Amino acid sequence: MKVSSLSFSDFRAQIKNEGAFLETGPFTVHIRSSLRDVAEGIYRLYGQHPLAESNDFADFHITLDRPSGTRRWLRPQVVFSFDGHNPFKPLPLLQAFPMFEWTYNWCIANHSNQYLILHAACIEKNGRVAILPGPPGAGKSTLCATLVNNGWRLLSDELSLIDIFSGKMYGLARPVNLKNESINIIRRNFPEAVMGRATSDTVKGTVAHMKAPDDSIERVMEPADARWIIFPKYKAGTNAEIKPRSKACTFIYAAENSFNYSNLGNTGFEVLEKMINHVECFDFSYSSLDEAVSVFNTL
Repeated sequence: MKVSSLSFSDFRAQIKNEGAFLETGPFTVHIRSSLRDVAEGIYRLYGQHPLAESNDFADFHITLDRPSGTRRWLRPQVVFSFDGHNPFKPLPLLQAFPMFEWTYNWCIANHSNQYLILHAACIEKNGRVAILPGPPGAGKSTLCATLVNNGWRLLSDELSLIDIFSGKMYGLARPVNLKNESINIIRRNFPEAVMGRATSDTVKGTVAHMKAPDDSIERVMEPADARWIIFPKYKAGTNAEIKPRSKACTFIYAAENSFNYSNLGNTGFEVLEKMINHVECFDFSYSSLDEAVSVFNTL
């Protein structure tokens, strides 16, 4: 059963009381929250995701709710609880849904050592995966959102999952996190894309999330092989250009921007080494999204 199989009132009652067991690729998260913004965000952006048939197991049990005491009403906040613990400080109540996205990322990145997890977007076409690392402001999420609206399959916007046994890439097909100017760029270029509510004044500025395409959600359990690691960089007023990149530099960057490379020790080294030896590595600069799509479609 999908989230959208329920009416919103029934889904909200479920997530408020017993909680919803939401499946996103290889993970099931048990989420409880009495907050309308959390229920609305999940219902809108995860409507095509399945709810687990059995409530016997979840990888992560999380709660998002108001704190007790006066802060429940005075400058209200939202508190994240993971297995009964509160690892982070509260955020303003209006940031409740973004907090769900960020804390769910944290759960996966810190507790899923069956994968080597890179901080990178991950997309697929014709059975071949492009991994898109990059620092904040590089244009990674804007490019990712553009490509998945042009025929590429979304695996993940933030977390690239490499199975440590098979070396295959697995996806999550969760919403794409857009920031600041990127929000209006995607809205303007893809009016059919389903967008969540924009939230301002976060640590990342204004954020909004774009729903994963239905095809990406339906095929979320299809693994694929990494084929390219491409470092995108938005440069205003320039023509799109793709250039080969050193595999040694790519290895070092990927290791330093992995969430659990050090935890995996020698296994992490071997998994990353094998992948780097089987992919092509590039630096990619662009200003026009149409040119960017053209370059990716000719890879």
